[in-house]
Amino acid sequence: MTQEHQEGGRGWSAARKGVWSRLRFTSLRLRLVVVFGLVALTAAVSASGIAYWLNRESVLTRTQDAVLRAFEQEMQNRAGALPEHPTQDELQRTAGQMANSSQRFAVLLVAENPEGQTVYGSSGGLNGFSLGDVPESLREAVTERLKVTSNNKYPHHLYWQRIVEDDTPYLVAGAQLIGGGTTGYMLKSLEPEEKDLGSLAWSLGIATGLALIGSALLAHAAATTVLKPVQRLGAAARRLGEGKLDTRLRVSGTDELADLSRTFNKAAEALEKRVADMAARDEASRRFVADMSHELRTPLTAITAVTEVLEEELEFEGGGIDPMIQPAVRLVVSETRRLNDLVENLMEVTRFDAGTARLVLDDVDVADQITACIDARAWLDAVELDAARGIHARIDPRRLDVILANLIGNALKHGGSPVRVSVREEPAEGAETTDGAEAEDVPGGSVVIRVRDHGPGIPEDVLPHVFDRFYKASASRPRSEGSGLGLSIALENAHIHGGEITAANSPDGGAVFTLRLPRDVSAAESGEKAGDAGDEGAEGDA
Repeated sequence: MTQEHQEGGRGWSAARKGVWSRLRFTSLRLRLVVVFGLVALTAAVSASGIAYWLNRESVLTRTQDAVLRAFEQEMQNRAGALPEHPTQDELQRTAGQMANSSQRFAVLLVAENPEGQTVYGSSGGLNGFSLGDVPESLREAVTERLKVTSNNKYPHHLYWQRIVEDDTPYLVAGAQLIGGGTTGYMLKSLEPEEKDLGSLAWSLGIATGLALIGSALLAHAAATTVLKPVQRLGAAARRLGEGKLDTRLRVSGTDELADLSRTFNKAAEALEKRVADMAARDEASRRFVADMSHELRTPLTAITAVTEVLEEELEFEGGGIDPMIQPAVRLVVSETRRLNDLVENLMEVTRFDAGTARLVLDDVDVADQITACIDARAWLDAVELDAARGIHARIDPRRLDVILANLIGNALKHGGSPVRVSVREEPAEGAETTDGAEAEDVPGGSVVIRVRDHGPGIPEDVLPHVFDRFYKASASRPRSEGSGLGLSIALENAHIHGGEITAANSPDGGAVFTLRLPRDVSAAESGEKAGDAGDEGAEGDA
């Protein structure tokens, strides 16, 4: 149940990361959708705004013209039929008749009665349309008498104005009869037109929203069409980088993306061919070195046996070797030994390159192993050992002996005596226990062996190359007692243990080589395999 919960959590986390990676603003998909959306929004808002403005003006102008035309006709027909000084009843009756026109507007008539008093007649009665509802500027314009000229034939004109009362729009108009007398005002509500315009605005807004959604969907579809080949190309490039050189893309179409896929396939094919050629040449080189080394061992065995006899004769005081040829015999013995070491080193290198080198693990006391290595090579007088007994490690004793022999031998050849070898333990990370126990009591950790000489040290330009094969620190001395493979073989042996060797110069003088090996190589290998399996599982979940 816990495992299912963890797998479900990993799946949800991977899905959330995938969604977030698609929604990041750095994503090309999101940028395309945003750009398409902005373009569509700008176009839709502009078109909707222009359409609303044009329709609004058209509706209001058409309604306004119809109302003003009807009011003007009513003024001419109804108000024009009134006497010059009508009574209030006559004004009231005429206002009611004018209000019953097809446009249904409120009417207010103002005139002087026979007694010279100002009387009013409203279509809505005493509480209906009154003079106070008419803006003062409009009243002044209506009652103002204009000068009659060639351009202005009438002293009075029809004036109108739009006002808003209690959030309701109205059209107010006024006019005075040309011959004098009655003045009329009209009030028309524009609320129906306002509602129609509001419905139009909502329709345009909905159309804009639908256009935005449609553009986003189209942008997503377009982005998917464009990005799918790019994503396939990226996945193919990752597989190619992982070493799957047979990766190819399916090509369809004749557009630029198809050309890019064809170019990728050609590049992958050329890379696969070149890598195959290089691998074949490398395999041929390794096979040649291995075969050569193997073929050399047979004559070298015979030569070595002869040189051992000659060496015994040299050491025997009553030997029969002429003193004149003794230097030549010694040279043959030393060069034969050097050639034998070179062949063994070449065979070891070919095993590393072919991946056939294997560890034979055993529990060893590191101090005893170092002592045995020094004693076997008669280095006791030239090497100082600082190692406490009881430091155990599960490693390959033969390969550790090869590493130590190369490091100490290199220090004796190129450094200065005495050579100091020290051993210490390093606990594993987080190895301190809760009760404050010593870190060495906790399993894991590593063994660190330092080999230091008292020579001039390693030049800074040589340090990066000390572990390179056949590297010579001085070009003027290309021939030396060593083969140039010792340190590289030592490093390979450290790597196969899961360890490392580093070279540096001591502040007190001399070179320092530091070998770091895990105390239990088998446990380290198991941990690495488990970590690799975990990585593969995480990659599969992603």
